[in-house]
Amino acid sequence: MVVNGGAIPQAQGDLDAFMQQVLAHRDSNWKKLQQYVLDEREQVEIRGPSGAPLWGERRDYTWFVRDGFFVRSPLRVNGAAVSEADRVKYEADYLDRARKRDERARASGTAEERAPAGGGANAAPDEAAPSDVNALVRQTRQPQFISSAYFLRFRFDAGRYALVGRERLDDLDVLRIEYYPEKLFSEERRKELRDEYEGDRRRPPARDTAEERSFDAELRRLMNKSSKVTLWIEPTAHQIVKYTFDDLNWNFFPGQWLAQMDSVSASMTMGQPFPDVWLPRGLEMNVGLVMALGNVQMRYALQYENYRQPEVKSRIAIPGEP
Repeated sequence: MVVNGGAIPQAQGDLDAFMQQVLAHRDSNWKKLQQYVLDEREQVEIRGPSGAPLWGERRDYTWFVRDGFFVRSPLRVNGAAVSEADRVKYEADYLDRARKRDERARASGTAEERAPAGGGANAAPDEAAPSDVNALVRQTRQPQFISSAYFLRFRFDAGRYALVGRERLDDLDVLRIEYYPEKLFSEERRKELRDEYEGDRRRPPARDTAEERSFDAELRRLMNKSSKVTLWIEPTAHQIVKYTFDDLNWNFFPGQWLAQMDSVSASMTMGQPFPDVWLPRGLEMNVGLVMALGNVQMRYALQYENYRQPEVKSRIAIPGEP
């Protein structure tokens, strides 16, 4: 059986080999992402019963390269422009955190492992990367927009995939594949997130005591056991077009007397800002809670657009600087 020139895997071994190629291609795209800067929109909203809005926030950012590091620059908050003083301070603080994360990565010997090819002092050059990018970027750890975009950076896990069938998505013939993970949530990934989000409000809390670490390990085991990832894959290019994380049953979470977790989902959609170049288009996370006041829905979304190659001139001009 063939879809758009790509053979459909017939046996579990074929499916495992197919998915190994798919994830290798995903990691190749992850490396290409550091060749570009982009604009980013972050949205958070909480809705109560009947969909009534309770709270929401929207922030617009742009990314540029300064002193060899990718820097996130705030543009607007809820439609209002960020003041020059606040923007300059945010950029300076962000650059300082990026440098410190980079220094820690170098000291621990993990910088080369985690840095995408095409950038960084220790990274192997990517043949497809423009030569000016290698000269421009010396950051060894991946920028935060890469960490956010690949929040479900699961590893290849043989025997955990199931082929559902063929579908049509975004005018493409795709395969729908379900993945039942054993290692999607791990202590290693938690440590990576704490390091990546140093000084950020999204940083996971620390687990300092043996009791907390034991509880955290059991929670991760239950989350892995109760989770599913659905992938839509263009088979000819082994390209993930979209993947969605779905919970099956998370009623083991503590605090059920206050709020019962009704549903959890997260999705990543890929697009082609340039011909045959697949990059993240957006991600969305939704959490449903059942509380005394009724059903509460929380939504967090990131939208990526206006991809472009980083240049010295792409940095935001700051008065008084050359």
